[in-house]
Amino acid sequence: MGANHAHGTAVPSSRRTVVAGLAVLVPLALITLAGLLWLWPQGGKSAPAAQSGVERLSGTVTAVTLEQCPAAAAGSPQPDPATCGDATVRVEDGPDVGKDVTLRLPGGPGAQHFGVGDEVILLRDAEGAYQISDHDRALPLWLFGAAFALAVIAFGRWRGVTALVGLAVTFVLLLTFVIPGILEGRPPMLVAIVGAAAIMLAVLYLTHGFSPSTSMAVLGTMASLTLTGLLSYGALGFARLNGITDDSALALDMSLSIDTQGLLLASIIIGALGVLDDVTVTQAVTVAELAHANPSYGFTRLYRAAGRIGRAHIASVINTIILAYAGASLPLLLLFSIGAQPLGDVLTTPVIAQEIVRSIVGTLGLIAAVPITTALAALTASRRHAAHDEEPADPIGPAAARARRKEEDDDFFAPQADDDDDFFAPQPAHDDVARRDRYATARTAGDAPPGGFFTPQPRPAEPPRPDPAPERPSRHRRRRTGP
Repeated sequence: MGANHAHGTAVPSSRRTVVAGLAVLVPLALITLAGLLWLWPQGGKSAPAAQSGVERLSGTVTAVTLEQCPAAAAGSPQPDPATCGDATVRVEDGPDVGKDVTLRLPGGPGAQHFGVGDEVILLRDAEGAYQISDHDRALPLWLFGAAFALAVIAFGRWRGVTALVGLAVTFVLLLTFVIPGILEGRPPMLVAIVGAAAIMLAVLYLTHGFSPSTSMAVLGTMASLTLTGLLSYGALGFARLNGITDDSALALDMSLSIDTQGLLLASIIIGALGVLDDVTVTQAVTVAELAHANPSYGFTRLYRAAGRIGRAHIASVINTIILAYAGASLPLLLLFSIGAQPLGDVLTTPVIAQEIVRSIVGTLGLIAAVPITTALAALTASRRHAAHDEEPADPIGPAAARARRKEEDDDFFAPQADDDDDFFAPQPAHDDVARRDRYATARTAGDAPPGGFFTPQPRPAEPPRPDPAPERPSRHRRRRTGP
């Protein structure tokens, strides 16, 4: 990608700005690349096999036979009548493809309902016995993914395509570097920092192009992410949280000897990155748009104007973060509510305290991202405009200068240089068009009037109006009365 493919407002860049940005970004990229090569998983240690000899196969339910549920013990939950019975399933793959097997419907609390025609997942053990495991959701997920991709591309066009490529890069790095690296015993916090830096550099430049605004967003994101990591490390140590709050963390700690506190730090860093890039890109683009619309604005005015927008953005993002954590922990909150425990006891439990620390640390990182990114972008934009003002007049003429500016700014919503008459712009009247044609003819003949087309020209003398006709007497006269 070059300057022609950058999104947003393109403004001339001074050499000092480019050199200063490269002096920071190039070492950052090299350090990230070295970290990837050093921490890349070798495949020597992995998670233990889930279940030896168990295959996951697909099948289709062809018949369901319900029966009366057995009586439940006193005080036990009553079984769902839709889960009591047998189902006939046709095996779609594996050694018994095309064979119909009769299986018991899954029962118990939270058991799913199965009907005729449902696509299901079957488990086949080493002895050839089958068991219904779950619904097969492959087709709905593919349809949802296709709808998501089409909506992003239809709205974002080329930028939507690059955003999808960046999303693919994020998944690849998470699945091939972050998760396997942690499973191999690498330091979770270090793996998360290197992985987050690689995701940030790849996704931001892929989505928004190589431009000064994107570079300032990258620097602001990296600074805020570093601050978030330091705050997280200090907060977890001060609150004495070790990251073991559920059965999954306990199983990882016992079976794989993973540093659960480092795993918690890694989750905070990766989670904060998803919101930080939104804030930093918004602030950098806002400063660029303000500088483009108001070239006379200096650093102070750009910083204050963009800071007001950033404060409004942060106010809404904070509520978003709290609601997201509350929604993810809603079942747990319901359990605490049923237990009727005091609020102080609930807040000090490890699982709730962990989410509180996560929310506060992430919010502090977001708050710091606004002034950092805004200051960097405002400093860069003010220097760019100062360097642009000091440049001499372009000797190639106004038409070529407009064509050059058009190459530098190809935003979809930006006015193009060849759009002389905008659709919503006031159109000239007929006499103005005629005057312009007369001016062009006179200029060709060599006797153009002084000034230009927009110079006020004297109006031609209007011909004398004819005298108004004498007023005629009214046709309706009064009749005389009397002699």
